[in-house]
Formats: sequence, structure tokens, C-alpha cells
Amino acid sequence: MPYSNLLFDLAELPPAVKYEKFFENLPMLQENIPKTGRHPISRNCMLKALIYKSLRRFPYLTDLSFELNNNPSVSKALGFNPLKPAPSTERFSSFLHDTKHHELISIHQQLVQELITVGVLSGNSIAIDSCPIVTLLKENNLKTSITDRFDKTKKPAGDPEARLGVLIHFPTPFKKEVRYFWGYRNHVINDTATELPIWEITKPANVSDIKVAKDLIQEARSFFNLTIQAVMGDANYDSENLLRFIINDLNALAIIPHNPRNEQPKGYQIKGDKVICEAGLEMYRKGKMRPKKSGILYCQYTCPIIYNKQIRYQHITCPVLHPKFFKGKGCNVLIRMEPNIRSEIDYNTQEFKELYKKRTSVERIFSRLLAIAMQNPTVRGYNANCNHATIAHISVLLVALTAYRTGQQDKIRFVKSFVPNFLT
Repeated sequence: MPYSNLLFDLAELPPAVKYEKFFENLPMLQENIPKTGRHPISRNCMLKALIYKSLRRFPYLTDLSFELNNNPSVSKALGFNPLKPAPSTERFSSFLHDTKHHELISIHQQLVQELITVGVLSGNSIAIDSCPIVTLLKENNLKTSITDRFDKTKKPAGDPEARLGVLIHFPTPFKKEVRYFWGYRNHVINDTATELPIWEITKPANVSDIKVAKDLIQEARSFFNLTIQAVMGDANYDSENLLRFIINDLNALAIIPHNPRNEQPKGYQIKGDKVICEAGLEMYRKGKMRPKKSGILYCQYTCPIIYNKQIRYQHITCPVLHPKFFKGKGCNVLIRMEPNIRSEIDYNTQEFKELYKKRTSVERIFSRLLAIAMQNPTVRGYNANCNHATIAHISVLLVALTAYRTGQQDKIRFVKSFVPNFLT
């Protein structure tokens, strides 16, 4: 039956009208149309369909193909011909694998820039965090029988680009469970006032948060010309280099709690210019050192029994039988000789505590992103997972921009229900 002879106009059905209005705010991808042969499926239609999948929270690409084949009004709203079969699962998978990631990042940046231009986003106060992306691998399925399941030297055959990461879970308050997984991590900077993501990047799961944080903040600040006044993060971001960058380079408040793991255990006493070990002996001053990892100048003191001949003759072994004496070369103490940047942070003030509460905004962003299946991708490979995560972010930003332009500013975070319930 020709399209013109249908009893109703598919484009006028309520779902189609809503989604057509919604996608009016989406920047366009460049279409790659060959000079010869059949025209390929529109890349913009494929992107709209994947955004639709995110908003409808379909777990698999097969669910998306089934929905488009059985809902011609939505298929028409996304730009497909409703009288023809919808793209197959393989087509959508190929789009995620083959699309260059910078193209989707460009759309993400355009949406953020538009939200900044209209005054929704400011970026004055930002938070930073990361979220695990667990890939569909047999190594991640604990029901499978695999030897050396979490051996990081053996790359999984299903996704050789995935890496081994750590997933921390709190089943009950103050009870921590740690498990391993193969996959990636999505690192995000968000605006704490609106709880919207500003910048994101996906890295293999073995890349730590602290290695990504500085470049992430620098890139977002430079691209959008942000005036950052405060940076929030959890204790994982308690790094000397990052704190110096925030305080000295950004001239911003570093709202990052002190990580007790960065403290050197106190097994010594300082009396004048002498360092006394737990056994009451004056430690041997070995000299100054500046480790490449931290770049901080220290004065190193070591076990006097091992490095001082006179004391060695007096003591055959450590008087307090310290385990380090038998396992290595005795106790080692590093006395810092440069001021600590943490001394410029007032951890116990009310302002610090109130600002730190806003850090949870990034966790609510991840909650919305996880609700649209970002954490459980249906594809494998680094580029495909990067595209999968970025499309989830684009969906969140597109909802915010559409809500603003339709005069519903109070619904910019209604990711699950905005299009079907509020957009008319």
C-alpha cells in the first residue's frame, strides 16, 4: 500500500509529535553519502534511535529493532520509513563500533555550550567522579567456570581492550565489599547546581581516577571558558598535584577530603633535629630525596641498626622486634621538607562541609545514566563503549535543553519521564 493512501498520517500520532519536537534540539551528524550505489541508512536516524533506546531504557539492541518494527509512528518520528523493516541489530552495533567518537563528542559539546549560552549551566561549581562500565563477558559472569578469571595479564578474548578494574559496593552502612570486573570507567565532570554533566570521557577500567582528573578539568575549563570557583570530589582525588592545580592554577576551592591512606604511619618521634624510632633509637639520616611520582622533597631516615655500625655492634636485632627489621631493611621514615598544600584547606569549617554535600550531585547523575542502561552496554570494544556512554550523556543533555526551550525549566532532570509524560 503506498504511503499516500494510508487512512491516517503517521507523523500526526501523539508519540511521533512528541519525539519530533524533542529531536529538533539535537545537533546533526554529517551524512556520508557515497557517489555510487545505494544510499546508506541515515546516521542521524540511527543516533536518534539509540537515544530513543536510552530514554525507553531498552536493555538490548534487539529490543530497539523490535520496537521500531512494531511502532510505525515512532519509527517515522525518528526518520525511518515505517513501511520498511527497521534497521537490524547488526546495523545498530555497526554504528556504535564504526562511528568516530569525536563526532558524538562534538554533539555533546554543542549541547553543553547551548545550555551555557541560555544560562542553564554555569560551571562555577563542579564535581568529579567515575562510574564502572561492566562489559558482557564470560569473565564477568560468576556462573561460568573459568580459571584465572581475574588475571590482569590475560586479556579476555571477548573484548581484548577491556581491562581489570575494582568495583566497591556497600551492601550495608560501614560494610564494604570489593569485587573485580572487566570493562571500562566513565569519568564525568558535572555542574553541581543543575546536576547536569559538562564533560565526560571513557577509559579502560584500570586507569585510576586521579590520572584522568586534572586533564578532564583542564579540557572542560578551556573549551567552555568556565570560571570554576569550587571543585568537589571524594577522597580518591586527594592528590598533591591535583590540589595544587585547583588551588594555585584555578584559584578555586578544593572540596576534597583528606585520604588517610596518604598519611605515613606514625611509628617515630621528632625531638629537636633527631628522629627517634619505636625502639627509642636515633634513626640514621640517609639524605634528601624527591620521588618522581610526587615531586615532593623529603629527608629520609632509616633503621640505625642496619646503617649505623656503632649501633649495630650494640644491638643484634631490633629491641622491639619490629616486623620490618626481619622482612626488609628496617623502618624507613620520610620527613617532608616542603609545605603541604593541604594546610591551605580548612577541612573542619562549616563552609567546607556544606560544599562537600553538593558532591553527591554527580552520584545522582550516574543514577540517571544507569537508569538508561549506561552501565550495562550491549556492545564490546573500546570505541563502541565510548560511543555508548556518550549517547547516554547526550540523552540527558537533550532532555535538559528541550525542557528549557519548552518553558519547563523545573523538569530539566526528568530523564525517565519527560518525553512521554510532559512534552506535548
